[in-house]
Amino acid sequence: MFDFLKKKVSVFAEKIKQTIEKKQGQTVQQEPAAQAPKQTSLEQQPPIAKQAKQQEHEGQPAKTQPNAKTGELKTTRADEPAKKEIPAAIHKEKPQHKIQIVQDDKRELAAKVGITKKLKGLFTGTITVSKQDIKHFLEEFELALLEADVEAGTAREITEKIGKDLEGKQVPTGTDVSGFLKDEIKKVLLQIMQTKKIDFLKETEKKKPFVVLFLGPNGAGKTTTIAKIANYLKENGKTTVLAAADTFRAASIEQLETHASAIGVKVIKQKYGADPAAVAFDAVAYAKAKNLDTVLIDSAGRQETNKNLLQELKKIERIAKPDLKIFIGESYAGQALLSQGSEFDKELDLDGFILTKMDVDSKGGTAISLLHVLKKPIIFAGTGQSYDDLAEFDPKFIVDRII
Repeated sequence: MFDFLKKKVSVFAEKIKQTIEKKQGQTVQQEPAAQAPKQTSLEQQPPIAKQAKQQEHEGQPAKTQPNAKTGELKTTRADEPAKKEIPAAIHKEKPQHKIQIVQDDKRELAAKVGITKKLKGLFTGTITVSKQDIKHFLEEFELALLEADVEAGTAREITEKIGKDLEGKQVPTGTDVSGFLKDEIKKVLLQIMQTKKIDFLKETEKKKPFVVLFLGPNGAGKTTTIAKIANYLKENGKTTVLAAADTFRAASIEQLETHASAIGVKVIKQKYGADPAAVAFDAVAYAKAKNLDTVLIDSAGRQETNKNLLQELKKIERIAKPDLKIFIGESYAGQALLSQGSEFDKELDLDGFILTKMDVDSKGGTAISLLHVLKKPIIFAGTGQSYDDLAEFDPKFIVDRII
């Protein structure tokens, strides 16, 4: 289900993920490495060390002097000042050793600072997503949405919203980029598909009998879906009667009767060619007489909408005064469903939709377009051939299957 659109979303997210991760990698590589400590110059060394170095390298003449106390001869340089003897009991280490220890400490400290900087860049750095990073991918994704049966204006709005949400976003290094991107796409799709919600069961409690008129083209599974709704109502403790108001299509009445028999509900019918509005009127009258909760009216459909059909449906609307007018169409019909739904909505002011055969819809774009363009809720989705294969619809139903 929705495999095509799911694949397109995954490809789009993966490409942007690679761009962000590449950018993150470049940022970490550009993080300045810790510099090695400079060698201390002679001028920067302590005076004692400087003096020792100078004495070591300068070739100054030496002179011999007797020790005043012992008479022992001692050789010194000409410019060497007289030194006081340091008692052995308090003799300390040579200053040169202290200098070497200070240099080692500096190297160790510098190394630790370098590691800390790299770790900080790796774990606390952020990448800002630029418009240029995602421009090309958004164009590709818009084309992918069109291939998935998403209406052109809807596809454009989706990509524009994703672009605005992503541009300027700061992505911390170490973030699950795939999860981050999919969350952003999911948020936009839910916004695009946002409509009012119809709780079908709660609606049927508003009056008695509650009358529902079902519309839609032949071949979309309209009659079977009506049977599913009747079964759904029965399982929830509601009584119902079916009106066989499709007196145009051959075998339509027999088909509805077969379903009604399997479910255990009553069908109101007349002969083929009879006035559909009269059949609907009889069904409503029967429900009132029997104190039934609901009336479900089947109606004729055409593959192409025409004036005669619309006039017929408007007459049923005037006579039966339905509380809900629901359009039933195939989920994978794409632009054809959007066109049909738009025309029916213009003439009859639809309340909502039921999408059939959603279990075999590989693309998934039709529902997104329908919700965004017509702003009417999808109430149920058909997900199989049994009477129980009817799911209450929520936009998350689509999003959770493609993200």
